[in-house]
Amino acid sequence: MKKIEAIIKPFKLDEVKEALHEVGLQGITVLEAKGFGRQKGHTELYRGAEYVVDFLPKVKIEVICEDSVAERAIEAITNAARTGRIGDGKIFVSSIEEVIRIRTGEKGEAAI
Repeated sequence: MKKIEAIIKPFKLDEVKEALHEVGLQGITVLEAKGFGRQKGHTELYRGAEYVVDFLPKVKIEVICEDSVAERAIEAITNAARTGRIGDGKIFVSSIEEVIRIRTGEKGEAAI
């Protein structure tokens, strides 16, 4: 099993969610996040005063899936979240040793 964590621009969330649904993934976790990468934030003008926005709003998506679906899920996220501009985000993939459904006690892929 794989855990896929994707940090994307907030306005791309619906497109990514639809793309993952088309791949066949049923559950995702979505977290609001703030951060910056190479773009290092930006400056804005507010009521005549200039200030630096260090942390930009992002959305973090977490998905646990079977190994056989992972590559298609990564491709779906990449295609749906890409704008071609700086700050599109990152995808992190890690292995999951065990999953347990609390309600039923199911383990492994049956618990996903």
